[in-house]
Amino acid sequence: MREHPLRLMIVDDHPVVRDGLRGMFEGLSDIEVVAEAGDGHEALAMADSARPDVVLMDLRMPGLDGVGAIRRLRADRPEIRVIVLTTYDSDEDVSRALAHGVVGYLLKDAPREDLHRAVRTAAQGRPMIAPSITSKLLGLREQVEPSPRELEVLRLVAAGAGNKEIARRLLISETTVKTHLRHVFGKLGVDNRAAAVVTAMKRGLI
Repeated sequence: MREHPLRLMIVDDHPVVRDGLRGMFEGLSDIEVVAEAGDGHEALAMADSARPDVVLMDLRMPGLDGVGAIRRLRADRPEIRVIVLTTYDSDEDVSRALAHGVVGYLLKDAPREDLHRAVRTAAQGRPMIAPSITSKLLGLREQVEPSPRELEVLRLVAAGAGNKEIARRLLISETTVKTHLRHVFGKLGVDNRAAAVVTAMKRGLI
């Protein structure tokens, strides 16, 4: 049993959403909303003073988006547990968020009780993923590793080849090269060529 309520920070660029979320947690003895932020930069600035245990984080916000804020929080304040709360459930959104260590991924139509449970379980370091996201992850499980062709492209990137050179050597178009790289980025949870190479090397893929 905790001696003090869980400290919760809400991060969303829409004030009406923040108001609604705050209202969902009012009256609970074990969860206290200690801060609200309208974007990633504001969330990072508040994290030190507010000392939240758990953060409810939207993904798509102006300025520093949710994934950027999650990356910084995980690096600077790894003890803070982050739950994504968003309207977006695309493959890319899900994979990028999970790659950066969030412990929960819920959609904004989640019932109040699910939000309460997610915050409580997140504070214990246990995950809670929306059923629709779980189904999506199961469907993607066979695709999490880059295909042999995608790894061919990535090996050439690691060797310093540009898109035009890769296309010439593999006898494919530059557009196809870009498509392969986009798929690699999504599967590895990165957003640029250098990060893809480093991640693939760490995982022993190349």
